[in-house]
Formats: sequence, C-alpha cells, structure tokens
Amino acid sequence: MPAVPSSTVPSLSSLPSFRGRIGCDASSGYYAVSRRYRLHLALSCPNCLRIAITHSLLGLDDILPVAFLPAVPDRPDGGYSALRPLYEASSHRYPGPAAAPVLSDNWTGRIVSTHTPEILRDLARCFGGDGPDRPVLHPHGADAEIEAVERLCEHRINEAAQHAGQCGADATARQTALSSLLRVLGSLEWRLAFQDFVLGDEMTAADLHLWVTLVQLDTVHRQHLDAAAVHRIADHPHLWAYARRLAAHPAFGPHLDLDGIARRHHAHCQGLEAAGAAVQILDWSGHIADGVAADCRAEPAQSSAPIHR
Repeated sequence: MPAVPSSTVPSLSSLPSFRGRIGCDASSGYYAVSRRYRLHLALSCPNCLRIAITHSLLGLDDILPVAFLPAVPDRPDGGYSALRPLYEASSHRYPGPAAAPVLSDNWTGRIVSTHTPEILRDLARCFGGDGPDRPVLHPHGADAEIEAVERLCEHRINEAAQHAGQCGADATARQTALSSLLRVLGSLEWRLAFQDFVLGDEMTAADLHLWVTLVQLDTVHRQHLDAAAVHRIADHPHLWAYARRLAAHPAFGPHLDLDGIARRHHAHCQGLEAAGAAVQILDWSGHIADGVAADCRAEPAQSSAPIHR
C-alpha cells in the first residue's frame, strides 16, 4: 500500500492502515501455519502486554516467534528503528512512527497487522487450538460482552484516571472524573465478589483487558493522583485480590516489565507527579515471585487493608 510523503507530521487518520487478518485456510491469503508469522512486542506498552499474555496462554512459543523490543522507543517520533524496514516494505516511504505491536509475515517481509484487537482475536481463533490447558478466550456468544469490557477499560478507567490526575485541570473536573472511575471500580468489585473472573468462572479475553488496565492504573495513572485518591481506588479488596491472583499466573506476571513501564512513562509524560505517587496499591514484583508455582486458584480478599501488599 503506497504512502504519500508529507512535509508535515501526518495525522493518525491519514496514515496507511495495516489490518490484515489471519484466516483458516489458504484462500484467505494469510492463513495459519507454524512459524510463518512473527510478533514484535515491547512489554512496556499495554497493547503489547495483552498480546504477550495471550501468546503465553495459548502456548504459541513454538508456532509463532516473538521479537521483544526495548521498553522505550529509540526514534524521536515514538517509533522503533528495528521496525522501520518492515514499515517501509509494507508502505513505501511510510510517514508515521514504526510503532509496536506488529504482526509480520516472514514469507513476504511485510506487516500483516498493527491492530491489537484483531491480532488478539486471530491468535485465539486461528492458533489457539483445542488443548485441555488452553483457555477459550472468546467463547461462543461472548464477543459483545468482551468488547463492552474493552470499552469500559479504555474509556471508563484509563481515560477517567487520566482526567482525574490531569495537571492544570479544574478541581471539579478532576473530582468528577475520579468519582466516575470509582463507580466503575465499585461495579467490578461487586462482580468479582461472586465470581473468579470478569464474565464468570472461566478466564476470557475480558480478563486480559481488565488486568492490563489495572496494571496501568497502579503503575502509571496512580503517579498523578494524590494519596487520598489512591487509597479510595485501592479500597476494592476483591478487585485487587483478582489482580494479585492473575499476577501470580505464569502467563501474566512474568511478562510484567515494571522498570520498563516506568521508563516508558517518564520518557514521554509531560504532567506533574502528585505527592501520593509513592503510595503503591500492589507489590506486583512480590506477587509475581510468589506465583512461580501458583495454579491460579481463587484467593480470598483481604478487606481490612486499603493498600494491598
């Protein structure tokens, strides 16, 4: 797909789109075959983290190789030099950043997709298989619920947390955003008080969305909120027990690059950190270490403490 060079910084809408899909047979063009494709991921990026967890849950190490990128992009436009040849091969004189995630085709040397939701679905549906140890991340009839959780995580948690900690914003606007965020966390708290996972008793793709969102809330957005707000966010014991439990899962915690997330955040953040930034909600590294031999069984919530260790 040719790209028109521009002397100005192009808008996202003007950039070429890479949204190829993996089909189930040769007639689809891109079809599922072992080691044909490669994922390019930076674990400090939430979208890449979701893909890496999915890749591990489905046991795709021998089928679909992964190339891991540095936590912080090395180009001024926020892209990676290592990915530039792929972008150039896929769109002549591509004007935008060579960003991750990328699903590439080893046979053609071109990009199949950079669209995270479609990459996730294709991994689960075309490479997932039916093994007894592989979760059904997209169970039949659950797509609408999974997409609703994805929208809730993006708009009602991520965006609300950003507005609640926005530097220079009106105090009333920040409080409104925080109240909205707390209502959503409260609804999730109630749900997880009665079931192990977001949509019931089995893990689905919705849990990947929520867990990565909770990681971002504690490792990134928390740093722009004061201590009182962080304590109110932490006061959802079932929700954070769920986050701890998944952190101990061998497909989740080992991919969590806490240092990389911090370096990526500080590399581009233009806001001011609040005095409450040091009030961490979870000891993520501790729960990852504790979960080396964990089997991801349900864990009782510790409702007496507002900050969970």
